[in-house]
Amino acid sequence: MASLPDYLTEQTEEAIRSRMLNCFPSDLDKSEGSYIWDALAPASIELALAALQSQEVLRRGFAGTTFGPYLDMRCAERGITRKDAMKAVGQVKFTGVVGTIIPQGARIGTLADALYGTSSRMFETLDAAVVDSSGYVIVSVSALEGGVKGNVPSGAVSLLVTPIVGITSVTNTSPMTNGTDVEKDESLLNRFYAKVRSPGTSGNKADYLNWVLDVAGVGAAQVLPLWQGPGTVKVVIIGTDKRSASASIVTAVQQYIYPAPPLVGKAPIGAVATVVAAAEVAIGIQAVLTLNGSRTLAQVKNDFTEAVRAYLSELAFSSDPAVRYVRIGSLLLDTPGVQDYANLQINGGSSNITINVGQVAVIGVVSLV
Repeated sequence: MASLPDYLTEQTEEAIRSRMLNCFPSDLDKSEGSYIWDALAPASIELALAALQSQEVLRRGFAGTTFGPYLDMRCAERGITRKDAMKAVGQVKFTGVVGTIIPQGARIGTLADALYGTSSRMFETLDAAVVDSSGYVIVSVSALEGGVKGNVPSGAVSLLVTPIVGITSVTNTSPMTNGTDVEKDESLLNRFYAKVRSPGTSGNKADYLNWVLDVAGVGAAQVLPLWQGPGTVKVVIIGTDKRSASASIVTAVQQYIYPAPPLVGKAPIGAVATVVAAAEVAIGIQAVLTLNGSRTLAQVKNDFTEAVRAYLSELAFSSDPAVRYVRIGSLLLDTPGVQDYANLQINGGSSNITINVGQVAVIGVVSLV
């Protein structure tokens, strides 16, 4: 966030009161506790508060220093709106008696965890289904509420909230994905700056970037003009988790920019836009560690993995996305519990990993011994 100049900061209670006292003749008693001093004190306090409120008005009036609903109003002037939360989606396996009907809207959920203070995450079926001769049926589900909290791991869904006679168990064999929180101020401000600093002009590169970032679930994008000749544009996207975007997000962006004719999207007449997800490049890391005894190997591996994941997120679609060998080594040494390391390898070697256009680096297998 930017900062405003120190406008009105000199308008303190003491400064205001001093100026008011100076307006009276010097032969009058203006000392603290006198009638004049006491009479002017409340007014000086209120005027100082008014100066503070004026500073706050300035802060909320500029995009770089405002926040929340005030940032929403500032962005609305440029036709930019905050992205809503997206619901996590996935598939759930219902096991039970053959012929049992799973109704649309049936609710299932995860177990609450009192130890960690997490509540149950609720999901509902998107379609009706019937348990077939195999004794189970796979049903698509969606979280009841939007947000990343719906992105639960495999096996987390085990609670049958809506009673269904004939169903003996329920589980999700794969993780729930695509859940995103309401767009944060930082992301919204960056989109505002992108639009005002790089305005679109009849379908130029800036236009495509602005259009793509309007779609919920998109974390970043690359635009490749003329990728298959005149009039063609390729758009590569990643999700807010800085990984390859899901098929549903790719479809949403495609429909928004260039849907199948005769529908009309944002792309100008004559342009053919193709939206694809970025190709993931897994970054595998191996090393032999010397620990200082303050943490276990499992704790060190977990902390290091999270540090690498954060580093790779910073690199995603940046101007220099190469994964640096020395940076990985630095992250390893900075991990609490690590005294030294040897035989560090990244994807089997000791050199930087080049990340090309259309690719995004993601964490792979981390092997620390």
